[in-house]
Amino acid sequence: MGLAHSGRRARPHPRYHLVLDCSAWNAGSAIDHQTGGHQIWKHPLLPGISAVLAGSDGADARPYQESQLRRILQALREMDERQQR
Repeated sequence: MGLAHSGRRARPHPRYHLVLDCSAWNAGSAIDHQTGGHQIWKHPLLPGISAVLAGSDGADARPYQESQLRRILQALREMDERQQR
């Protein structure tokens, strides 16, 4: 029985590693350091939060990588909202 008949929704395709790199860069983050193939991205306004991005640019991003980047972007959004009040 196919997915359409099972009542379950298909999971969205993960974003590519390059897309995560671009999102981190556009948000003002930079590579803090690199260990092997792992790049540790940090934002200067968020010293306690980092994202570890590992893999080649064309590879699918892992769910934990997307959630770490999402956490950085959410913290920046919240900081921006507080400053606008």
